[in-house]
Amino acid sequence: MARVVLDLERGEASKSSGPGAAVDPELLIQIYRFMYMSRKVDDREIMLKRQQKIFFQVSGAGHEALLVAAALAMKPGYDWFYPYYRDRALCLALGNTPEEQFLQGIGAAADIASGGRQMPSHWSNPRLHIVSQSSSTTTQCLQAVGCAEAGRYFSRHPEAAEEGSGDYRQFKHVEFHGDEVVYVSLGEGATSQGEFWESLNTASNAKLPVLFVVEDNEYAISVPVEVNTPGGNISRLVANFPNFYFAEVDGTDPVASYQVFLEAVAWCRSGSGPAFVHGHVVRPYSHSLSDDDRLYRSASELEAESLRDPLPKLQMRLLREGILDAEAINRLERQVDEEVRLAAERALRSPLPEISSIKKHVYSEDLDPTALIESKPAVSADHQERTMADLINCCLSDELRRDPRVVIFGEDVADCSREENLESGKVKGKGGVFKLTAGLQAEFGSDRVFNSPLAEANIVGRAIGYATRGMKPVVEIQFFDYIWPAMHQLRNELSLLRWRSNGTYAAPVVVRVAIGGYLTGGSIYHSQSGESIFTHTPGVRVVYPSNALDASGLLRTAIRCDDPVLFFEHKRLYRETYGRAAYPGTDYAIPFGKAKIVRPGSDVTLVTYGAVVPRALQAAQKAQREHGISTEVIDLRTLNPYDWEAIAESVRKTSRVVIAHEDMLSWGYGAEIAARVADELFDDLDAPVKRVGAMDTFVAYQPILEDAILPQPEDLYLAIRALAAY
Repeated sequence: MARVVLDLERGEASKSSGPGAAVDPELLIQIYRFMYMSRKVDDREIMLKRQQKIFFQVSGAGHEALLVAAALAMKPGYDWFYPYYRDRALCLALGNTPEEQFLQGIGAAADIASGGRQMPSHWSNPRLHIVSQSSSTTTQCLQAVGCAEAGRYFSRHPEAAEEGSGDYRQFKHVEFHGDEVVYVSLGEGATSQGEFWESLNTASNAKLPVLFVVEDNEYAISVPVEVNTPGGNISRLVANFPNFYFAEVDGTDPVASYQVFLEAVAWCRSGSGPAFVHGHVVRPYSHSLSDDDRLYRSASELEAESLRDPLPKLQMRLLREGILDAEAINRLERQVDEEVRLAAERALRSPLPEISSIKKHVYSEDLDPTALIESKPAVSADHQERTMADLINCCLSDELRRDPRVVIFGEDVADCSREENLESGKVKGKGGVFKLTAGLQAEFGSDRVFNSPLAEANIVGRAIGYATRGMKPVVEIQFFDYIWPAMHQLRNELSLLRWRSNGTYAAPVVVRVAIGGYLTGGSIYHSQSGESIFTHTPGVRVVYPSNALDASGLLRTAIRCDDPVLFFEHKRLYRETYGRAAYPGTDYAIPFGKAKIVRPGSDVTLVTYGAVVPRALQAAQKAQREHGISTEVIDLRTLNPYDWEAIAESVRKTSRVVIAHEDMLSWGYGAEIAARVADELFDDLDAPVKRVGAMDTFVAYQPILEDAILPQPEDLYLAIRALAAY
């Protein structure tokens, strides 16, 4: 572990290790030019905001010295960058132009970051490897960790980079260098977020080449650092993480900062582990133009901070050391002023996005999983019927074998993390709490199937980084009931990455989730449903098979498509006798958005999915047997997209429809279909639309209570009878 410590009294960094670096005069001039340009872009944006020509402004003023130093120590288009909204100077020094930054502020169609979809200062540039940034503080940390893991994987498995056989976009040729570094930055306030600590944990454990940069201006909007951070200093809290290079530096001093970043980057490139640079900077402007820091900072505090502003400090140094005289500085500044002015004027003339572009890039346009043709199961000598659990395991094995970029991780998914126990035969191996990944680590190795920490955000966040870098992660959330810590990553990152970057980045992650009740003792925290929360999220596909064959075909489509997929697997169905099937072969795939009529009928339509499908069949059989009611049962199979055409065709035939699901009735998945049926098929109905769902409560432990809470075959039977008699 290396360490550089800031002498807070002298404002200098004392070096304990590193290659050493003299900063020549030309480099100091270059640093000043980038710093001044960053400040002038900020100032021009502020003027444009006051003229109502842009609509939001957040500045990077006071952070420029630290960030230009970081950029000059790294390699754009070689290393990878996960910045945050103060990082204007970093992006300019990496190669972003002032015009590109103004285009984002205006929301122009030509904005390379987002095409007018993101606020300004949400950086993205594929050419420079600046990955699209969201407004969610700290989510980028876990993604940076996943990106670094993917880079390491490619260096160990060059065949994966050269010969990826997948169809989706990221499976084209991937460049890797073996010593790339992943930069990620955040403010001192964001270090309070749990995902920050989760990212340090994994980077430390795996000795990943991630450069963490904390830009500490002492305020998270109006909340001072001592309220966010015990002791007011994050460096003291993280100091015991192993394998790190640590540095605390005066971030208003570009020379000290540059020295520290050279050492930090060298540490990461050498494979020694991650680095942590804590830069003390200032915030001479308010948090944003929506904020007035005079409401919570005294005049004396603001005046004292202005004396540490890095821009006049470096200007004075250039004069004091005779590197530039006043005339030369004025000439440089006039050149930058004119460059910034002209860039803003060009941006203001740039066309705005077309309304017709709004829905573009919500989903992949390279491989549409709804456009596939359902293949037929392969004819095989092995006709043994297998469970859903068996065929999911077979599909995962097939896809790992087919494509070297597929990796699987999550809690308990490995056979045994202590490989010596597995290799020596001392243990059989676990392979998931439901055994769905059993044997995969033993066959494909620990680089491809491995355990994660017990942290759901960690799983999904890292998976996004893997996928952005060009891999195909298939991750597991052990129980749907514990998916909520990952909600930030699922809702604000995974589903949005393609759209917010205007199609320049994507994260085709598959998230497998065990879901549902009917377990006899599953209780509150092992029986939840809640799929409608995710079908309400654009950008992610939601799949929910009811039987083994569908699970195999839909999972294969999920892995091979170019969209993020939530793949719900009902726990009760894993080993049910219902729905067993023979192994369908390595290429069996089912398109998304294509329902299956599992029982034809003419009197009533029953639309459902998941574990309610076998219960609906029981109800339909009883209604036919006892009352001669012919019920058509439709298994949706995928919930987003869903097969509206199949529903509409059936309702036009039967004129009566029941929509059933395991989740609570109110605000459940069926409400949207019911509303659409009433809206678009009203003239075809001979009875009200009927819904069947669980009670508006939680699932209880006692089986008598569980049975009463969840929809049973009898509930469906009564609904069928009621509609038939209407």
